[in-house]
Amino acid sequence: MPDVPGRRRAVTVALVAAALVVSIVPAVTVQASSPAGLERFLYALGEVESGGNYTARNAITGAYGKYQILPSNWAAWAKLYLGSSTAPQTPTNQEIVAHRKVTALYNWLDAWAVVAHWWLTGSSDRDPDNWSSYSRSYVQKVMALYWSAGDVASTTSSTGWLDPTDTRVADNAAAIVYRSSWGVARYWAYSGNRAKFATTTGASATITFTGTGIAWFGPVGPTRGRARVYIDGRAVASVDLYRSDFSPHRLLFARALTSGKHTFKIVVTSSGKPVAIDDLMIGT
Repeated sequence: MPDVPGRRRAVTVALVAAALVVSIVPAVTVQASSPAGLERFLYALGEVESGGNYTARNAITGAYGKYQILPSNWAAWAKLYLGSSTAPQTPTNQEIVAHRKVTALYNWLDAWAVVAHWWLTGSSDRDPDNWSSYSRSYVQKVMALYWSAGDVASTTSSTGWLDPTDTRVADNAAAIVYRSSWGVARYWAYSGNRAKFATTTGASATITFTGTGIAWFGPVGPTRGRARVYIDGRAVASVDLYRSDFSPHRLLFARALTSGKHTFKIVVTSSGKPVAIDDLMIGT
């Protein structure tokens, strides 16, 4: 997304629908609280920009990643929100930058539709009558997904608690205890090129950790199943991984917690449809 009005881009996304197939950090400046609807909006924005693909690149503009950030903007925003203008555009860093930038935009513009317009054009004009037909169509697509993204809102609390020192736990880490049958899916867009998956009702994955929050990342798509999430023995969310298009690395669940020892458990509730763990993030 540029600071140049009137931008047009055609995002090319290579998705492998048949394949089985984020440290989110506080800004270097004072961090604002996350606005209501932030996760829903980011989900919608990522879908419209790239289909949620962290490696999508626009061959004409050079815009890259899930949110299609232009190179010049990445350098400036990465310096502000990551502390380095040359920070790599990993999925983790993309989420950090997008969360902080979109929060700042909402606090300024005060409406998600206007934020979407700004993301496309760089314009803060709040009057849709002044927008181009292309921009109005773009904003309509983002907002339609925003209002349909109830599952994102129900499973994801603010991710502002994550920071660069947080611990990534790979799918094959000894700390995760798997019960029942879990297989390994290999795909280049997974963290470490692999993810664990199960298709059997009741299959579970449990981790006990000390920290301030937990986030679960994994693939979604048209063949994906469902799971129930438990924290400290209590069911807190049902997660549906079905999406019309495949995406290999999505934030599936996140929850801020009081600092201390906790247990996080994923239990597969569907049958014959894969539920996968790419990696987990532990707030420290």
